Amino acid sequence: MPQATLTISSKNYSSWSLRGWLLCRMAGLAFTEKVMPADDPSTRAELLLLSPSFLVPCLEHNGIRVWDTLAIAEYLAEIRPKAQLLPEDRAARAHCRAICGEMHSGFANLRSALPMNLKARYPGFKVWAGAQADIDRVTAIWRECLETYGGPYLFGKLSVADAMYAPVCTRFLTYDVTLDAACSAYRDRILSLPDVVEWAQAALTEPDEVEELDAEF
Repeated sequence: MPQATLTISSKNYSSWSLRGWLLCRMAGLAFTEKVMPADDPSTRAELLLLSPSFLVPCLEHNGIRVWDTLAIAEYLAEIRPKAQLLPEDRAARAHCRAICGEMHSGFANLRSALPMNLKARYPGFKVWAGAQADIDRVTAIWRECLETYGGPYLFGKLSVADAMYAPVCTRFLTYDVTLDAACSAYRDRILSLPDVVEWAQAALTEPDEVEELDAEF
């Protein structure tokens, strides 16, 4: 019986839930999954970007409750050091934390203009200038990391950074975002991870919908 419970919201729409779920999987932590219903007011606020603080994902483990994604990442890195969620090298570890923090607190235009929606596909989607600036920054981060650490993931091995940027990979697919060869290959590599494939398949069968997020922008 798993001693951990991870509370998440929509698998189709919630990028933060995907991040927390991937981190637990990457850490090798056995957990019971608890899904909040889409009609829960706090869930809708999170999915529609109306809440200043996100209470999902929330990890409960051995009597400890952690509800911020970066806090979950740090907690898992502490209790599962062999999983190497953070790079071993101090400089690389600092770099990893910096780009994870940037994703955690930034890219508001990307989030609002290209909301996560695994069920949808928008060929030829027109990205407005503000969101394009965020896309350019994300791809610059990817290229720098792949060139610096040699791939195939952002810091060589799978790390917290890959979990933090995985939902962006789904957005780039959903909205048909044009990428260079290196970034396109990285996106496809993340989307092909067994855990990401499992999540995406579950999202496609998810019955609950949030109508406001099904509109094409």
